[in-house]
Amino acid sequence: RDANTAAPTCASTVEKMLVLVIGDLHIPYRANSLPPQFKKLLVPGKIQHILCTGNLCSKEMYDYLKTIANDIHVVRGDFDESTVYPEQKVVTVGQFRIGLVHGHQVVPWGDYESLGIVQRQLDVDVLISGHTHKFETLEVDGKFFINPGSATGAFNALDIEVIPSFVLMDIQGSSMVIYVYQLHKDVKVQKIEFKKKA
Repeated sequence: RDANTAAPTCASTVEKMLVLVIGDLHIPYRANSLPPQFKKLLVPGKIQHILCTGNLCSKEMYDYLKTIANDIHVVRGDFDESTVYPEQKVVTVGQFRIGLVHGHQVVPWGDYESLGIVQRQLDVDVLISGHTHKFETLEVDGKFFINPGSATGAFNALDIEVIPSFVLMDIQGSSMVIYVYQLHKDVKVQKIEFKKKA
């Protein structure tokens, strides 16, 4: 190589990261396992991080998630017996500060004004919560809220007909593409884009 030829720099490339957002599995109490259609999609070596809203309910489920990605963050759900999981957590992925909370502490459950208070307290760009077992996203004032729903379709106190779902976040720099996987008769995928405000 010629000494005058510049080597490519890492700063010029934007690292792409795939993050699995999952929760409310309730295995073995309300469900036996993840749906096989989801297991086929969640293969080792593709996903860099896992953010779990809790209610794994078993060490075996944690160990299974650990086979998908080594970097796993879990918060404690109201049915998790393990006390090693924190109530809330903040992680940084790419340029995003992401808050993680189960959601049973937020009253009323799933209320975006109450979740907004948590988002401001944690000072995060994205707040991930669970507990309602229903997939939802909302963008408010340049901040993004995600509830991945229940990956097993486990029933909750308000609904026995729950659609199994999880989320994959594709993060590149200040952009995030969210892929929502929902199991009706077949797996349906919805795409949502979110760009961090400067």
